[in-house]
Amino acid sequence: MAGKKTIVVEQIASANRRPGIQRQTLIGLGLAKMHRRRELEDTPAVRGMVNRIAHLVRIVDEKK
Repeated sequence: MAGKKTIVVEQIASANRRPGIQRQTLIGLGLAKMHRRRELEDTPAVRGMVNRIAHLVRIVDEKK
């Protein structure tokens, strides 16, 4: 991912008792358990997924 903008996303809330689509979005981002972090390429698709589950995750860091 060198040279590309990235964001670090951390899961801050449990997926228990959430709709299935929200659980699938977490898995799609590579998050499945609490306090896991994942560095992802900053694309409109990833930003859209993060916005859909903003109550379950937070953006820890943005890198250029």
